[in-house]
Order: sequence, then structure tokens, then C-alpha cells
Amino acid sequence: MSLEFAFDLLLVLTMVWSAWRSLSATRLDRAIVMFIVFGLLMALAWARLSAPDIGLAEAAIGAGLTGALLLDAYGALQRREI
Repeated sequence: MSLEFAFDLLLVLTMVWSAWRSLSATRLDRAIVMFIVFGLLMALAWARLSAPDIGLAEAAIGAGLTGALLLDAYGALQRREI
């Protein structure tokens, strides 16, 4: 088994794990963090598939911008509940 295959397998397993943790999280803040982690892992997967442009877009939009908006919305919900 080559090192590249082992890395790809670890990447896929970590992506599945983070997606599952994001969907099954009981707390909203943990789900958002796991969503951001999944987006960063997806960006790494795109880079491994020789598509660095899509990987950069995923990191910037999927993990970065969307994650920041979700965290801001979560903060607004927390301030509203008090």
C-alpha cells in the first residue's frame, strides 16, 4: 500500500467522520465547527484531485465565508435568547 493511497484513505475516512459528526451533533456550535472542518477537508480533497482552483474556492466560500456567517447567526441567536 503506497503512502499516497494511505493518505487518500485517511482523508476520505476523516471526511465521512466529520460529516457524520456535523449532522449528529447535539449542540449547534459543535455542528458549525464540524461543518467548517468538513469544508477544509473537502478543499484538501479537491487539491488532491488536481483541482486547486476548486479547492481554493471551497476553502474561501465553503469553509470560510459560510462558516463565518453561520457562527455570526449562532451568536445572534444566543444574544436573542438572553
